[in-house]
Amino acid sequence: MQIRASAQLVGCVLTGVALNWIISACSSPNTASNSSPNTTQNPTPQQAQANKPIKLTLVSYAVTKSAYEKIIPKFAEQWKAQTGQTVEFEQSYGGSGSQTRAVIDGLEADVVALALAGDTAKIEKAGLIQPGWEQELPNESIVHKSVAALVVRDPNLGVKGWSDLTRDDIEVITANPKTSGGAKWNFLALWGAITQAGGSEQDAQNFVETVFSRVPVLPKDAREASDVFYKQGQGNVLINYENEVILATQQGDRQPYIVPTDYNISIDNPVAVVDANVDKHGTRQVAEAFTKFLFTPEAQREFAKVGFRPVEPTIEAEFVSQFPKIEKLFTIKDLGGWKQVDSQFFADGAFFEQMQTKIAQPK
Repeated sequence: MQIRASAQLVGCVLTGVALNWIISACSSPNTASNSSPNTTQNPTPQQAQANKPIKLTLVSYAVTKSAYEKIIPKFAEQWKAQTGQTVEFEQSYGGSGSQTRAVIDGLEADVVALALAGDTAKIEKAGLIQPGWEQELPNESIVHKSVAALVVRDPNLGVKGWSDLTRDDIEVITANPKTSGGAKWNFLALWGAITQAGGSEQDAQNFVETVFSRVPVLPKDAREASDVFYKQGQGNVLINYENEVILATQQGDRQPYIVPTDYNISIDNPVAVVDANVDKHGTRQVAEAFTKFLFTPEAQREFAKVGFRPVEPTIEAEFVSQFPKIEKLFTIKDLGGWKQVDSQFFADGAFFEQMQTKIAQPK
């Protein structure tokens, strides 16, 4: 080895070349073999790809924004610490029904967090989400819950529960269930308040029709319904999510409200990975990690802080004083499930459209 090294050195002297790579070749073989490439300055293509930020698109419904604004940075920080990779989020918020159609029509969501499992099922039916998505995450993929609440403009109105909404002096604000998942829950809360108490379907029809005859406008989503009530001053009772009312109170809109505790509906909100899109984007690993993160105590606490009922038991216990106990909390399954409910009430030509046509007719 010494003879070979000396020969190299002599060759270098004779040629008089002083380039760095020749000097390296003239150095001791042991020194050359122990040196390592500078991966920081000259990353391999694989390393460059690993260090490139990855983008994840979250599509959700309007009233979740305040929670995700706190949760997303926490996940991004954790992902960076675990993988060294930066994850950047594109976010879209709107009415759950409108968001569902947008995804089906080409909005390339990696993750959908919609107001109801029925909307997620529509994306599944369109071939974008694989069947069985409900079993991919804890709690049948329900990431948080809420119940319906009644916001009253004047506490002297004496509104105490569902039955008061049929009074002649009441004007109700709620969103349109044709475009808003939240409005579907509002409608079903009204319906179930009658049927779950032993009333007939005809009783429920009469009750719901009377309430909606007192609805002057149907905003497209829960956020717009809140604006109509709070900012535009229309109506004297707003049917809304409990979490939306809590958040409004935290932000200074301290309107009195009632959570009907005799009968109320469990507003179950799911999350799912959009399989076709994550496979197309190469984002499955980070998308699945994000949806799992949403069930951790850290994320669940952020949901609870802005008024969502958490599904993680330790956080549920931590916030128990914030949420009134419901005596009869019924679910979508008690009303027949989303397939039956959509067909019966919200499909084109179904009960809701028939009812609206009847209400619009001159008296």
